Amino acid sequence: MVDAPAKFDHQGQIQSSLIMEGQTFRKRFPLKYTWMFLFLALCVSWVMFYSANFTDHITCKLAELKKKVPTTEAPIPTTITLKHLTETPKPISVCSFHSVLPEDAVEVELLKESITWPETPSLPLNFSLNDTSDPAHSTFTILPRNGGGSWHVGDQMDVLIKMYDFHSRPKKTGGDVLLARLHNRALFAGVAGKVLDHQNGSYTAVFSLLWEGSAQVEVTLVHPSEAVTVLERITQQQPGRVSLKSIFRSGSVTEAAVCNVCLKAPPEKLCNYTDLRTGEPWFCFKPKKLKCEDRITHSFGGFSQRLNPMEDKLFQRGVNMKVFIRASGPSNITVLPKLKGFNLLSDFLGGGVRTPPTGYYYQGVWRALDGTTVYQIANNSAISQCLTGKVVHLYGDSTIRQWFEYLISTAPDLKKFDLKTLKQTGPFMALNHAKNTLVTFRCHAPPIRFGNLPISQIRYIANELDGVVGGNNTAVVIGVWSHFSTFPVEVYIRRLLSIRRAVVWLLTRAPGTLVIIRTANPKALTLYETLTNSDWFSIQRDKILRTIFKGVNVQLVDAWEMTLAHHLPHNLHPQLPIISNMLNVVLSHICPPAGNFTKATRT
Repeated sequence: MVDAPAKFDHQGQIQSSLIMEGQTFRKRFPLKYTWMFLFLALCVSWVMFYSANFTDHITCKLAELKKKVPTTEAPIPTTITLKHLTETPKPISVCSFHSVLPEDAVEVELLKESITWPETPSLPLNFSLNDTSDPAHSTFTILPRNGGGSWHVGDQMDVLIKMYDFHSRPKKTGGDVLLARLHNRALFAGVAGKVLDHQNGSYTAVFSLLWEGSAQVEVTLVHPSEAVTVLERITQQQPGRVSLKSIFRSGSVTEAAVCNVCLKAPPEKLCNYTDLRTGEPWFCFKPKKLKCEDRITHSFGGFSQRLNPMEDKLFQRGVNMKVFIRASGPSNITVLPKLKGFNLLSDFLGGGVRTPPTGYYYQGVWRALDGTTVYQIANNSAISQCLTGKVVHLYGDSTIRQWFEYLISTAPDLKKFDLKTLKQTGPFMALNHAKNTLVTFRCHAPPIRFGNLPISQIRYIANELDGVVGGNNTAVVIGVWSHFSTFPVEVYIRRLLSIRRAVVWLLTRAPGTLVIIRTANPKALTLYETLTNSDWFSIQRDKILRTIFKGVNVQLVDAWEMTLAHHLPHNLHPQLPIISNMLNVVLSHICPPAGNFTKATRT
């Protein structure tokens, strides 16, 4: 109680002090300064009033700064700037046929450079067929043996090819698509030749001499160089010339929509089905009534053929497409036995041979020269014995499905399990319960020109490989090429690189797994087949496939040379004798030698 009056007096002193401070402040800042503050406040209000959305202005400036920061994301356009007020806005798109992952960009460019084709002639709209390459006037000549003398097994023979037009004038540029084969029909022998383009209208075909006796040269013009000009142009200008579609359904409502790797439309007009794991793009136009999640099937929708006048004349069977070229002298030679000290296999594997083939046929049997020991199946039960305890997964297109069909048709106790799937699309499964054997087939994801593939069954091979357990008793077989021909090559490269990543990961976690890759093969050609699946497209993609998997622990089945070297006509799905030899190579990789296998001896 004694201290209360003192406290009260202290608070009064504080209040008096504050009052005095206020009086002093007013003395220091007289009334005239008040007008100055009011003037500044009015100026700020005026600036903010006449600035169009001051906050948005700052936001835009920040956005501009952000755009200057490097990013690996693909920009998504949201506005269209018109050059003229009357110009119609062009469709915008969030995709590209040429897009690749940033980390793959350098490798993609190197791959594209590796398949650069020699420059081909330009084609004016009024071009004349008479100025183009004509197989009937072109010739090939067997050149003398280097050093003279007779030909022997193990030698290499050069054949000079000279191209002429329909007026018998020599061609001055390269770029023609040529295939070459050496064969002996009586011996059922054959080997593919390597064609070198000198880019001046002449070519050299190089052949390895691998059997004794007669050897006949065969040179085929697949396409004149002018046709390649057309194929290059339509691939770049019409990458979506093959139409693919999807069916959407909900209740009683059904709609169809066009789909593709890329569609030119703003994002709000598209259903985006890009695979989240691989980044593989796929789009469909949004249906008018239904939702994107109502998509139920994928299928082939047709083909748009848009050629300039006269260009179809460059793709005539029997005239300038898949036509033999005649010899200007003898078309065959006689091959004598190999010289003393020559070892066929060691010379080929040791790099002592220019452009060596991967193998050849003799007595109808494929004999590998790439180090693979190929065994011949002595009877059908040998397949069952070979596959005992094995799991074999086949992934790819119809050329891989053909292998699945061959296996179940030749192995008597490998029974196909009915999964209630369509014959063209699969998936398929075959079992031999007693011998613990499982063989499966699944087609690759779009772009694929199959009919009515259920959306529930669309699988990317890379994703499937991530789910394979793998190990010493597991084999994975992959064949992807035919359905990518109509697209710019980046689409194919992107797919193979995603598969390679999955293969490398599979071999890392399960190193005993066997991975086999099937290459492309030449085929019969019509105008439609040429514009969608020409051998020229296949040659390029085949080279890309071999380059991408070079150095990876995989085994290649060279379907290209095995089809080209054989006497049977070319076919997208090679005939049974060729398929039988291909599967002998596959099974030789899968199975150790056994009593039911016979080693293919070399001459």
